[in-house]
Amino acid sequence: MTTTKKYALITGGTMGIGFELAKLFAKDGYNLIIVARDQRELEGSSSELKNEYGIEVITIAKDLFIVDNAFGVYNEIKRQGIEVEVLVNNAGHGHYGEFVDTDLQMELSIIQLNISSLVVLTKLFLQDMVAKGEGKILNLSSIASKTPGPWQSVYHGTKAFVQSFTEAIREEVKDKGVTITALLPGATDTDFFRKAHMESSKVVQEGELADPADVAKDGYDALMSGKDMIVSGLKNKAQVLMNAVTPDSKAAHKMAKQQEPVEHK
Repeated sequence: MTTTKKYALITGGTMGIGFELAKLFAKDGYNLIIVARDQRELEGSSSELKNEYGIEVITIAKDLFIVDNAFGVYNEIKRQGIEVEVLVNNAGHGHYGEFVDTDLQMELSIIQLNISSLVVLTKLFLQDMVAKGEGKILNLSSIASKTPGPWQSVYHGTKAFVQSFTEAIREEVKDKGVTITALLPGATDTDFFRKAHMESSKVVQEGELADPADVAKDGYDALMSGKDMIVSGLKNKAQVLMNAVTPDSKAAHKMAKQQEPVEHK
């Protein structure tokens, strides 16, 4: 395999969908910049990618729950004189429970990560891409963006923002050589549910979780073919179509039943 000097930047690139996307880019000869909070996880993922694919991997340990660190990621890459051809905004976090009881500071941090840091990185790298007349951005949305989400109200709200935002800026730059794609997974077998303290929910206990490698492949293929969005999985496609013709109140009630704890009365 011949590597190129093209670089793909992936936030949350050490595990789950982000790591599977990293492998796909590496397989196609992209050098990688992976961003995550944990330096040890970054080193482990970096070694695996280098050894398997023979590409360059740059690691940046930044906590994107803090918005200033999104600026720091961009500034570090510019300091190294690297041009990013592909940006993947994959990092995201959820928080489980009924809103009246959940931790407000955690929810505010999730808004910073899922929305604010994504907006910062998208703005800064999109400006560079438009100036060059080429580039690609993949934003991790979710089928959660298409329906209200009791038991995960803030997470669903952030993903609704990501979906709307992605579709809007795609329209703005569609004639400027830049592709912007939204990837909408459903429930996927990653560390997301443990981090969100969501293991007791029916969607985890009783549902069928998607393979993150399959989700990543759907997103990668959609990005490379210039699609505006891709819903990963036939069942998820059907759910999104159903939600489009279902009143929000009924969709919220149905989602509450899917996401409530298994012992909830």
